[in-house]
This record gives sequence, C-alpha cells and structure tokens, in this order.
Amino acid sequence: MLTYVSLFSSAGVGCFGLKELGFNCIVTAELLEKRLNIQKTNKKCKYETGYICGDLADENIHNQLYDEIAAYKAKENVKDIDLVVATPPCQGMSVANHKKNEELGRNSLVVESIRVVSEQKPKFFVFENVRAFLKSICTDLDGVDKSIEEAIFANLSAEYLIETKILNLKNYGSNSSRTRTLVIGVRSDQKGITPLDLFPSYRPEKTLREVIGNLPSLKNMGEFSEDDIFHSFRPYKEEMYPWIKATPYGKSAFDNESDSLKPHKIVNGEVVVNQNKNGDKYKRQLWERVAPCIHTRNDCLPSQNTVHPVDNRVFSIRELMLMMSIPNTFQWVPEDVVPKRSSSFEEKVKFRKKTEFNIRQCIGEAVPTGVMTEIGRNIQKLTAPSLGKKQVADLIDQHSLRDTKKLRSFIEKNWKKYTYQDMFKVCELANAKRLDTAAYYTDQEICFSAISRLPDLSSECVRILEPSVGVGSFLNQIIKKYQGKTLIIDCIDINRDSIELCQLLVEKYFKNLDVKFNFYNEDFLLWNTDKTYDIVIGNPPYMKVKNHELLVKYRTGVFNQVTNNIFSFFIEKCLKLGKFVSLIVPKALLNAPEYEKTRELLERYTLLHINDYNEKAFDVKIETVSITVKKEKAQRNNSLSIYSFLNKKFFVQQQKYIAHAYFNSWLLYRNEWFDAIFAKLEFGFFKVFRDRQITKQHTKDSGKYRVIKSRNIGHGDIKNIDGYDCFIDNLEPFAVKKFLDKNVLIVPNLTYNPRAARLPKGCVVDGSAAILYSCQEFKESDISYFSSDEFNKFYRIARNFGTRSMNIDSVSVKYFGVKR
Repeated sequence: MLTYVSLFSSAGVGCFGLKELGFNCIVTAELLEKRLNIQKTNKKCKYETGYICGDLADENIHNQLYDEIAAYKAKENVKDIDLVVATPPCQGMSVANHKKNEELGRNSLVVESIRVVSEQKPKFFVFENVRAFLKSICTDLDGVDKSIEEAIFANLSAEYLIETKILNLKNYGSNSSRTRTLVIGVRSDQKGITPLDLFPSYRPEKTLREVIGNLPSLKNMGEFSEDDIFHSFRPYKEEMYPWIKATPYGKSAFDNESDSLKPHKIVNGEVVVNQNKNGDKYKRQLWERVAPCIHTRNDCLPSQNTVHPVDNRVFSIRELMLMMSIPNTFQWVPEDVVPKRSSSFEEKVKFRKKTEFNIRQCIGEAVPTGVMTEIGRNIQKLTAPSLGKKQVADLIDQHSLRDTKKLRSFIEKNWKKYTYQDMFKVCELANAKRLDTAAYYTDQEICFSAISRLPDLSSECVRILEPSVGVGSFLNQIIKKYQGKTLIIDCIDINRDSIELCQLLVEKYFKNLDVKFNFYNEDFLLWNTDKTYDIVIGNPPYMKVKNHELLVKYRTGVFNQVTNNIFSFFIEKCLKLGKFVSLIVPKALLNAPEYEKTRELLERYTLLHINDYNEKAFDVKIETVSITVKKEKAQRNNSLSIYSFLNKKFFVQQQKYIAHAYFNSWLLYRNEWFDAIFAKLEFGFFKVFRDRQITKQHTKDSGKYRVIKSRNIGHGDIKNIDGYDCFIDNLEPFAVKKFLDKNVLIVPNLTYNPRAARLPKGCVVDGSAAILYSCQEFKESDISYFSSDEFNKFYRIARNFGTRSMNIDSVSVKYFGVKR
C-alpha cells in the first residue's frame, strides 16, 4: 500500500485521485478548518489523528506533523513515506513586487514544503503552483533570498532527481485550461525511475461540449437540477439578467449594441457603462473550445470567463467539477447533510447559501483530480519490481540473446511482458560487439540527468539528433521531456545490429506517439547532412582512433584537434548541427592537455549545466561528465548550474570563473578559499616528466639502480616496501636516465592525496610516479607543503575531485605552486 503526506491541500481535491487509486494518506495539514472538514468527509486519512489544522510555519504544528508521521510508521511498520504532495500558497509572483517583505513571509510556506521533503526524505515529491512559481523569491533555509527554483535544487538535488515543467493541464488530466508549474522529484535510490516518467502523459484537450454538454440546461434563476443538488442556476441581481440574455454566443455583454444592455449603472437618470478592462468579463464561453481556467471567483458574472455558452448564468458546481476532473464520488459535505430529491426548494436554497461559496473557492484553487490520478498511477506502475543486472544477465544466457536473430524473436514475443526500461537494458547488454565500439548501457537516471537541464522550447515541432543511439537508451526520456510537441528524431549508429534493434523497440513501445523516427546505419563523423537540429543528445563512444587513414578523415575541417579520442570529434560535429547540445563525455575533458582545443571551442558558447558523475555513471572504471551547451555566444556574466554526484551538491557558477585562462582547465569547484590559496602561491615553477618505457619486464628484485614507484613516495621521504621494491641494471634505453642523480622532486602520478619527496641518488622512477623539475632551486618547505592538508584540499579542487583522471601533465603540473 503506497503512502503519502499532503501539505496545503485545501479541500483535498487533487489528492482524492490518490485515494481512489488506493494510496493511504498518513497525514494532511491545512490552515482552514472548513476545508479540512471536506477532507474528513472524504475519509482521506487512515487515522483520525492524521488531520492537522494550523500553520505549518508554526513550529508546534510542524512538530505535530512529524509526530503523526512517526506514529503512523510505528503502527504500520512502514520505513519510508512514498510521496509528499505540496501546493503551498505563494505570494508575489514578480521579483519586482513592491510588497517584498510580505511576499517573503508567505513564501516561507514554500520553504516549509522543501524542509519537510528534505527532512522526511519521501521516495517522491510533487509541488504544484502557478506559472511564475519558480521565479518568485523566497528566504531559503540558509537565510538567503533566492528564487524558489534555486532553493528547491539547492536543498533537494543532493538526494533527488528533479524536473520542473510549466504545463497547461488541459492536456495532462484537467478538462479546462489551467497553466501551472509542476515540480516532481524522485529519490536517487529509486533505480530506473525518473521524474519525467511520473509526469502525466499528453492527451488532446476536450471541448467544453464534450465535458459538460450532457448536463441538463438550466433556464430559470435559482433553479436546481432534478437529480443533482450541485447542478443549479446560481442567482444574481435581477437587473443583470437582460445584459446576459442579450449577449451573443461567444461574445461579452459589453459587445451588446445598446448601452442599456451592457453592464452599467444609472447615475442621475443616465446610463453609465461600466469600465471593461478585460475582454473576458460577462463573456459567453464557446462549446467548441476548451473550458476556461477555473479561478476562485467562478461564482461572479463580472469575473473572467464564467458565463455558460447558452444558459444565462455562471457555471454550476457540477460543471466546474467536471472541468476540473473531480469525480462525482467526491463529497463536499456528509451525505446525510445533502438535501434529498424530495426536499423542499427552500431547504435546497438554504443548503446552497451555506456551502456554495466555500465549495467554489476550493474548486478554484485546487489541483485537478485527474492530474494527481495520472501521477499516482505512474508511481504505482513504476514502483513494480524491474529487472536487476543479474536477472538481465540470466535472461540473456537463458535465451541465448547474444544471437541477434534470437534477440529479435524474443522482443517480438515478449515486448508486452517487459517495460521499455527492462527491454532496452536487455538489448544493450546483449550486444556482443558493444566493447568494439565503446558502447555502454546508460541508465535512465543518467539519461535524465543529461536531458533535464535542456530548456523548454516554444516551437511546436522539435528536431532531435541522437548521433550514437545504440538501442535507444535516451529516447524515452527525450520524448517525455518534449511530449505534447511534434518530434522528429534522427537516430544514427555505426553498428547495424544496434540500429535495427533500436528500430524494432521504437516500433513496439513508441508507435502511438506523435514522433517521426529516421534511422541511419552510419559513421556519424563521416555522415554528410545539411540538416540542423533543435536538440542533439547522446553518449558518444570514448576510444582512441588507431586507423591513421580514418583519423585523417575525421580531422578534415575540424577545430585544430590534436587528440585522437573520438568523443572530442563528436562534440565538435554536434555543435555544428545543434542549437542545444547535451553529451556525456569523459571527465578528462575538463583538464587534459589533449582536449585543450575542445575546451576552447566549448568556451565560445553558453554553458548551461554540467553533471559531474565521477565514476557513478557506468559500470566501468571511467570518470564522466555531461555538458549541456547552448550554441549562442557566451556572455561575460553567464551562469551555469553544476551537480556533483560524488559530493551530492548542486550549485551555480559563472562560466568565466570556472574556465580559468591561466591553468587552461575548468575548475568546477573553485571557490573563495581556493582563490585565497591561489593568491599566495607562485605557479609555473615546475615542468613534468613521466616515464612511459619501464615496465615489469625490465625490473627485478635487486640491481644497480632502484626504480621508485608511487607507493614508495612518503611525506618527504622514500619508503622501503618488501615484495614491492624493484631495480634495474641498464638505463641506456630509457629517457628517464637524464634525471639520474639530479635535484628533482617525485610525486605519485595517479592520486588525489598528493605528497612529494626528492629523488634519491642512484634512483629513477617508472610511470606510476611523476618527476617535477625546475631551473630554479626549490626548498624543503616546498616539499613539505605538497604533503600538507592545505595543499591536499587545494589540489583536490584543482582536479575537480577526480579519482581516476589524475595524470600529472603539462596542465596539472601548474597546480604545484610554491609559496611566494
């Protein structure tokens, strides 16, 4: 049984969809008792103590909420909350709002929602609010004023994958036009599930006639439908009736020809027409259009878009419920309070006067029930067990799926049995040739992270390129990201089996979507096209090109590349073709000398986001990052967001600040402390040499010259290690001979814990250690400084907290600065 916590849910209209799906509400908090009573009427919570009335900004109420959660977990033996739903009041939708102090006070309720999620750590969370929600300012938990979007990511992205969307809910579970912000988070341990998977699926909107056209017409003021107390003609001032009666279909009463039939007042016996500031006042709605946005003053003729298409009245409560996808089973009051069909007209009028205004307000501020129903249904579906890696491996072996023909047959017979995530995983891992083309399965969470910071696009048709598609790991997430638009996706892969499997999977799982796929079995770097794309997304291969003739072809017309790693060529070609590019690439891109030209190319454009995966993206020992770029000239003050999977930290940096010209590397984690250390050191002091020749076949247990390896280097001294120490007799063939008996430093090459020692007389090093040499004399204090905690911290930041991309080269040797 899935559970949820509901915050600021008014009458519980949206959450009713979760109840109907079988979710258990642990606790619900609402400020107004009259609205909380509606939740009680619908038996929202399992326990009576689950209804909390009060202000969540009050610490006592906050503690009461937490006590109830703890009590529920103890009673039901539940470890985790599955879902937190919050629709906090958010005042002051503009950053320039002059009532900023009041705005920040009210927006503390948004921060309270963030706090609950941060401390309770549900598996999923959903925030819903108005269009301007994310841009509004709040005072965050740290006391700093910032946008609500920044506060959400700063506090929650360490534990959650988060997606924000501004959607017109008419296409996502509501039956009326309603543009809202949805923020969905998925706790990072929920493998195989991303926020994009939880968003409601796009559907064509319904017309007003389809939604309410079957309800009986109400012609007489005050009239009740015979069978439905909530379908009635709400009375209004008699003098207004002629204005509405004369209003043509689809027009406003202000469009009536005679001033006497327009909304007016009589002043000194003269007709004075009211001001018409908005064209949607007193306006009849159209049957052929989608229902209008339902607001809290839906009871009022002069309000926006409230008049029935043909009846001379505002919409009834039942009509509003249908527009907001609220089921008839939702109860506004206890059943024994509702007047019966046989009740007198007076009793019904009394009931309407007592309840109608509160009900209409609750409808106007609600989350449409159908929207939360869709989200809840997706949670139910996706929390069902999926295939683990061992199960996938067993499936592949059991059915001999490394044979492509058998794999295709397996898909044809079993695609309905498995989710697309599981089937894509089977196909990717069954590819026997994947190591030849450096093709690695990309988890859906990693695909999402590379896609999530791509922008919303205004165009109705979006052209997308996946230049190394494999069997299509990115396709589901990119389709979800831009659902509701017409998508044209070009899929390219050099492996014929992969592209054919991708085509088959697309036919099975995406055939009913508004997406046109084009498939190309090509070498992307040699593929000729005059197309341009809105989005280029993918995980290109990381491998050295060993074929010289092929390398020459790749280098034709490129940005002065000196590398022969294929991913760097992919970056360049993708930037030529796409307006927005997001690629997963080796972390070495950030600082390795061979990617200098690639960094220079990227720095020309606007960097939007970087994910630092470290080693957490793939089941191979390689560090990776994803980089999202907008092909627009970089501005000096351009900011980008960064997320560290290693440190579980989300933060914002200036592009010019991290792309440091002096070091010619990108310093993602640069900060004020780093700058202070930087200011007191002198750089460019050392050059580096690394031996590439001496290997185990050249060394032995004793000999003329000792070969120092990384583990022998202590903090200023050389360690003897039994069974590890080695020697060599003849140095003539080796370039490292030139440093024999020279005054040089040696440091471990691959380490994030730097330390240094002098190279002893009669010794050389192998490739596990680097030699630092200088034309200037260095001091003992320099040696000890390179072993200090301060330099260790400085060096880790300089190397972006790398754990493998650590070779000391012509770039990284500059980090070894001596004190001025």
